[in-house]
Amino acid sequence: MNYKVIDKETYYRQGVFRHFSEDCKCSSSMTARVDVTDLVEYSKKTGTKFYVNFLYILTKVLNSREDYRMAYLWETDEMICYDTINPTQYIFHEDTETCTPVYTNYSEDYDSFYHDALADIEAAKQTREYGLDAANHPNWFDASYISWLSYDSLNIELPDGYLYLLPIVNWGKYREENGRLVMPLSVRMNHAVADGYLIALVYKLVEDEIKRFIA
Repeated sequence: MNYKVIDKETYYRQGVFRHFSEDCKCSSSMTARVDVTDLVEYSKKTGTKFYVNFLYILTKVLNSREDYRMAYLWETDEMICYDTINPTQYIFHEDTETCTPVYTNYSEDYDSFYHDALADIEAAKQTREYGLDAANHPNWFDASYISWLSYDSLNIELPDGYLYLLPIVNWGKYREENGRLVMPLSVRMNHAVADGYLIALVYKLVEDEIKRFIA
């Protein structure tokens, strides 16, 4: 885990950061539908899991800009940018109706990430413990699949004033609309480091990355 400290006085969003970390502490979230028709077809054609393929694409996108890799260190009052962030995915146990966090290291190499994600998922299936270990996984972001519903809106609340800067991402079941498969994707970020443009940009980057991935 490596990171650089951001100089808050020269940070390109310095005014916005100060306002939304001091005057008006809040987060912002959006839900929009992403067309995953081609990714679903590609996954079926290649015999790979759509869920892991999307998780790879999402993680690659969030690693593509410093804005999505920001964090705040309470102990030193420092804003930092991680070199890499990794997904915390979740496995649902049907018998206990509980979840187990799964910490998967990101690799830009698709084959490595795919192999590791599957292995991590299988290992998590063997336990029923919640097993959250955020203290030892500081540069991990939440990536949660809500498999039971193709929802229209979702909002994640954090305590007022809590400067949690990493993204929190959820997505639901895809559904057919006008002959295409669309999937709800929700992105929550702290307003101190991300405005509507930066959150909306995630959707464009995901769509662009899907096209590159299946090419």
